[in-house]
Amino acid sequence: MTPVILLAEARKSAEVTDWGARIGWLVGLVLFIALVYWLMREGWKWRGTLQSDLPALPGAPEETGPVKLSMIGRYHGSTTAGQWLDRIVAHGLGTRSRVELTLTDRGLEVDRPGATDFFVPTAALREARLDKGIAGKVLTEGGLLVVTWAHGDKLIDSGFRSDHAAEHTAWVDTLNQMINDTEGAR
Repeated sequence: MTPVILLAEARKSAEVTDWGARIGWLVGLVLFIALVYWLMREGWKWRGTLQSDLPALPGAPEETGPVKLSMIGRYHGSTTAGQWLDRIVAHGLGTRSRVELTLTDRGLEVDRPGATDFFVPTAALREARLDKGIAGKVLTEGGLLVVTWAHGDKLIDSGFRSDHAAEHTAWVDTLNQMINDTEGAR
């Protein structure tokens, strides 16, 4: 070959982007992400099916009496008591949300906008404590109010965090006093 032809071939730039391969990889990635989300959703539904023996959550009675304490904050979820990673998803208990807690002589009213509200009667309350984690949510030591309560034949831990964490101690003291008074009356 002559030097002029070689020079012309050398000036030809290489193809920079193989659009077919790039689009193929992008479609594959999107399908993989969709598969992962679908599997997570199916796992969540399966966990709900496994927990279908849990009775329906009680609603608040018409008259609950005077308010002892109230708190606005976040509901972080419910787990099997003593097993902070065994999330309960049946009846919407696994849905994190904003919460307004109201404690009366009749029990603990849990109002959750956008999620299922429920009521824990005083007789079902078992313990209140400060903890650092529940259902995959880890906070600072004592940053979470955990209330243990009985529902059917199952003990449940529910985790709450107030917008004002200094309120947690008063909640623990008041709840435990109510529980002790209830057990003493039995």
